[in-house]
Amino acid sequence: MPEKVLMKGNEALAEAAIAAGCRHFFGYPITPQTEVAAHMSKRMPKIGGVYLQAESEIAAINMVLGASAAGVRSMTSSSSPGVSLKSEGLSYMAGSDLPAVIVNVQRAGPGLGGIQPSQADYWQATRASGHGDFKMLVFAPSTVQEMVDLTATAFDLSDKYRMPAMILSDGLLGQMMEPVIMSDAKTNMPEKPWAVSGHKGKRKHNVVNSLYIEPKNLDAVVRERFVRYGKIQETEQRCEEYLTEDAEIVLVAYGASARICRSAVDMARKEGIKVGLIRPITLWPYPSNAILSAAEKAKAFLCVEMSMGQMVDDVRLVVNGKKRVEFFGLTGGLVPTPAEVLGEIKKMKGGI
Repeated sequence: MPEKVLMKGNEALAEAAIAAGCRHFFGYPITPQTEVAAHMSKRMPKIGGVYLQAESEIAAINMVLGASAAGVRSMTSSSSPGVSLKSEGLSYMAGSDLPAVIVNVQRAGPGLGGIQPSQADYWQATRASGHGDFKMLVFAPSTVQEMVDLTATAFDLSDKYRMPAMILSDGLLGQMMEPVIMSDAKTNMPEKPWAVSGHKGKRKHNVVNSLYIEPKNLDAVVRERFVRYGKIQETEQRCEEYLTEDAEIVLVAYGASARICRSAVDMARKEGIKVGLIRPITLWPYPSNAILSAAEKAKAFLCVEMSMGQMVDDVRLVVNGKKRVEFFGLTGGLVPTPAEVLGEIKKMKGGI
């Protein structure tokens, strides 16, 4: 049985990517994700991999595009402003049906903002990661162990569905240290017959491309892609539910905010308030099935985020006016406390 090792979130994620078969990393330093790149710069040369600090975030994502097109597992990481710069390349990758993992260790914004934790990139990750009609798999870890586990999952599903996948972390998770278990299972790399890796006269010449001159051709390709997205929405929704069976108020929170909410739920239960928690693990596809199920029994929902309110839109869309949906959040790099969340729960309790 593998032993637990105390690791910082960013470094654990980088090591997990290596364990998942990633041997090509392209990045650029920005707080609070720089440890991901720093760890890769030490490890990649020792295992025959490639570490390259690009001249910019734009260059890094296009290097990922090229490596992915050649059929290898590749990754880049950044923080909020840097991910914005990667958006064009992300769209090109989605339009070329290329898999890769992109890590966003979120910081406060907008603009340069601050280097403290934030969750204000939810809309960017789930709705506006680049131009055009496309989706991206988005995973939201809430522990350092989950940063490890979801990195492997992100690589596997990215390859399976031939689309980019994002790990949406934040400065709190990236900088904290927790004991983790690294998987010692061997990675089974999938065959990629579509890759531009040389054909040696044994197959047709592959082309990786996102440009379609004829509108009808592009329409057909996009529609086929959305059929695939529909299957993902049906089969890949992931979440954790905590004490929701009899809950009158259901908290909805992801990532670091969910850790805080779990403590708030325990505090509320001790005071006799029936509260539960739904923690989305996939932000796309969003776990709407779990929200719908909870809406059948709960009286109200409280969405907690480190933002001015972004995921709350998805909760309201799913609940569709059937139950009350409230929001509590802090921004600018402030992190809510369990006591503050409990205060919001008590306010809601008085009105249901």
